[in-house]
Amino acid sequence: MRDLVEIGMGRTARRAYELDDIEIIPSRRTRSSKDVSTAWQIDAYRFEIPLITHPTDAIVSPGTAVAVGELGGLGVLNAEGLWARHADVDEALFRLVQSVEDTDDPAAPVKVLQELHAAPVRMDLVAQAIKQVRDSGVTVAVRVSPQHAAEFTPDLLAAGVEILVVQGTIISAEHVSRDGEPLNLKSFIADLDIPVIAGGVGDYRTAMHLMRTGAAGVIVGYGYTPGVTTSDSVLGIGVPMATAIADAAAARRDYLDETGGRYVHVIADGGVLTSGDVAKSIACGADAVMLGEPLAGAAEAPGQGLYWTAASAHPSVPRSHVSTGVDQVVDLRSLLFGPSVDPRGVTNLFGSLRRAMAKTGYSDLKEFQKVGLTIRG
Repeated sequence: MRDLVEIGMGRTARRAYELDDIEIIPSRRTRSSKDVSTAWQIDAYRFEIPLITHPTDAIVSPGTAVAVGELGGLGVLNAEGLWARHADVDEALFRLVQSVEDTDDPAAPVKVLQELHAAPVRMDLVAQAIKQVRDSGVTVAVRVSPQHAAEFTPDLLAAGVEILVVQGTIISAEHVSRDGEPLNLKSFIADLDIPVIAGGVGDYRTAMHLMRTGAAGVIVGYGYTPGVTTSDSVLGIGVPMATAIADAAAARRDYLDETGGRYVHVIADGGVLTSGDVAKSIACGADAVMLGEPLAGAAEAPGQGLYWTAASAHPSVPRSHVSTGVDQVVDLRSLLFGPSVDPRGVTNLFGSLRRAMAKTGYSDLKEFQKVGLTIRG
């Protein structure tokens, strides 16, 4: 069943695939894109497009979280980011931009982010950011790290958070530590009245473990972006996304059988750079995608043409560059829905998903997860 390859005497490795390695197969049926629905629902919250933002300050301010929500997606604020630590975020972002303009040293902006994140988290600032999103009427989602989830969540709930995202580069249902009490996700989630999305994971077993904690959604991957994230170089850890999504979808099927029908959403976070990657993620079994760098191209993105992930600010083991190669040339609505003049699939991301579903004859996301796939080469 598993495609194992011998890499040396007595040592095997599993063959795995990235999204670039696979292609979607058209079926015998096509339909009008007007008859296609890209809507999905997690718990009581419905969204018109399968989009969750990667929780980085490069693309999500309170204002952009509102804009994404009004366009049918889910914007996720970082409760441990710049809006949680600095009253004047514009000044903090100016420092970051200046560090890029003043030197060619790629370590300079990482050092600035580390310094900015050394300031303590202020729950009054977090509550202020949450209030701006909540007052707009869109769904309020906030990300916390596993290390601070138990500490920060009571204040987040009091501020009005509706969906909690517990996200780290790698997360597990069972953490072993000699320093303090580790987070027990199962008891943590059981005590909450709101849905929790947790991740990232990269394999069937860990996905299944997280589903058994009661999570409403499981994030697959850690926001991998070529040239930006460096977990593979720093930790030797990588997540081949096509295989990882399919594995998590298999875990979901088995968990459905195990529980008699409890559905857990699979969210793809990594290697999703174009509209074709969005379509292939859904085709592999994802219910939604968590987009990072593609949204940095929107004129509304607060990073001003820069992109980074939260892992870049780790005080001792940063695992993300600050990318300077993003062109902010289009508004968020056009980025998501077009029209587009760019044939590379980097704009009209969800209009193109709708067209891919129509071209292969599927009317909704659950059906599209059954589409045929081939492997290149």
